[in-house]
Amino acid sequence: MSAAQKPLDLMRRAAGPAVALIIIAYFLGAAVIGDNGVMSWGEYRAAKTERQAELARLQQEHARLAHRAQLLDPRRTDPDLAEEMTRRELGVVRSDEVVVPLD
Repeated sequence: MSAAQKPLDLMRRAAGPAVALIIIAYFLGAAVIGDNGVMSWGEYRAAKTERQAELARLQQEHARLAHRAQLLDPRRTDPDLAEEMTRRELGVVRSDEVVVPLD
């Protein structure tokens, strides 16, 4: 082998491990600072906490609306709620009541 062949042969042997190191470095970098990497965990936790609070609020609203719907069931309507809704929607006032307009 000539003197000119030795550096070329050395570069060919080093090319495989160099490419492997570059690929490994890429995946390690993505695992640490990528969209789903270690650095994103704090953001995910904050988003999860925010969404859990929103879910709790929506579940509470759902329970309130389900209760209201149950009170409006035509088979057993709550008389107080029916009266309240009728008065509000139709503007019905009894003769012994006084209406005070609020601007």
